[in-house]
Amino acid sequence: MFAKLEEVIKKHDELLSDLGSPEVLADPKKMMELNKSLNDMTPIVEKYKEYKRYQEDLEFIKENIRAEKDHDMREMMNEEMKELEEIIPNVEDELKILLLPKDPNDDRNVIIEIRGGAGGDEAALFASDLFRMYTRFAERHKWKVDVIERQEVGAGGTKEVVFSINGQGAYSRLKFESGVHRVQRVPETESSGRIHTSTATVAVLPEIDEVQQIHSINPSELKIDTYRAGGAGGQHVNMTDSAVRITHLPTGIVVQCQDERSQLKNREKAMKHLLSKLYEMELEAQRSAVESERRLQVGTGDRSEKIRTYNYPQGRITDHRIKYTVHQLDAFMDGDLEDMIDALTTFYQAEMLANSGE
Repeated sequence: MFAKLEEVIKKHDELLSDLGSPEVLADPKKMMELNKSLNDMTPIVEKYKEYKRYQEDLEFIKENIRAEKDHDMREMMNEEMKELEEIIPNVEDELKILLLPKDPNDDRNVIIEIRGGAGGDEAALFASDLFRMYTRFAERHKWKVDVIERQEVGAGGTKEVVFSINGQGAYSRLKFESGVHRVQRVPETESSGRIHTSTATVAVLPEIDEVQQIHSINPSELKIDTYRAGGAGGQHVNMTDSAVRITHLPTGIVVQCQDERSQLKNREKAMKHLLSKLYEMELEAQRSAVESERRLQVGTGDRSEKIRTYNYPQGRITDHRIKYTVHQLDAFMDGDLEDMIDALTTFYQAEMLANSGE
């Protein structure tokens, strides 16, 4: 580990030196790349410097204890030494986590798909609740939410909603949300007070901007249809063929967008959605190959997995992958997901650490 850390320090110093060179100063794109690399390395460098300071302090105290004759002073120094000996292993663990391979998609925006599952109207209402939950979470982070496609049913229900969240690190915070979410509650239409169980599926995709990041898509592989948008949006929406549906013929993936008045903007949104779905297919193939021997309990794949239960009568949310429960259901549904996300991230990091040592 310490050999890796010394390499990071050396690379960090080289990048700082390169930033001041005339070649880099004259190339804004190169400067952005170097700054991003520096930002990625800085937390590791700072934590390693902190670790070395603690080690130096510990050696200094040990030397003074050996030379100190006064009993009371020796006792004080021994207490300091014990404190440092407790702190240093914790800092070592933090360094190990910082050195774990970073998910290349962590800094990306996300596209989230939510669909009502089993449970009829109640499932559609739950899908709406989840959409609001993630929207409120984004608002807490001052991230932008942009609806790509939404199909509403009944009174306030959602059959399907696809939307993007644009913000630094959005994928890193939301990537563990993919899977089946289950709700247990008494529907408003249930006169007898009987608890119903319904589900909704959530898929979180890293947003892909550049076609070449997946592969070059041949235009002949795409079937693009335009049609008149339905639903809310005013007369203009229903009078022009602004809605766009794109079918990727080799895979059969279909995406569509009718949220914008402009056909061009709808096409751009739909294309981003398609690129993200194609990219996810490639990622899933890679995960399957890597995880065939070892399956991580927390992952960003397998949408069919029941990952979480929202129990309204008991006011709790339980994530079944890590057996973690949050009891402030109202706050959680209002977008306060931090405790759950932190627990999932910590668990995932612990698994990666354990696996890296095998």
